[in-house]
Amino acid sequence: MGARHRGRERAVQALYEWAVTGRRLDTTFERFWRVRDESDDVRRFAERLVRGVADSAEHIDRLIDHQAVNWRLDRFSNVDRSILRIAIWEMLNEPDTPSAVVIDEAIELGKKFSGPAAGPFINGILDGVRKRLAEEPATAEMEHTNEAGDG
Repeated sequence: MGARHRGRERAVQALYEWAVTGRRLDTTFERFWRVRDESDDVRRFAERLVRGVADSAEHIDRLIDHQAVNWRLDRFSNVDRSILRIAIWEMLNEPDTPSAVVIDEAIELGKKFSGPAAGPFINGILDGVRKRLAEEPATAEMEHTNEAGDG
């Protein structure tokens, strides 16, 4: 298993722990890594994903909300929400990773951590977000920039 795949798995777990416990992110990582033996590459990638999601959560959540017609984000399981957030952050910030790879990885994570029914749900949300970003990259980036400037 590659370091990036393993990093995504660990990122899902760390985001879940962070969401459930409400601890500071640094405290979450300290406790999280204490009981897991991973390579430096896995740790760095997982932390980059989690910190990226934490820093961009409002923007990412708006993209999910736009796509999840008739579903409120708070109705998603913490696991599904974490997987979606990680994948969208990657689509926005990791241009060297094709969106199709990001979506496939997210589907696999959903099957592993959430169950077989998560795959089509995750695929539907992420494919819609991917299409929106491809059609309106300037608009999506402008929304993100305006959000950052308003804080």
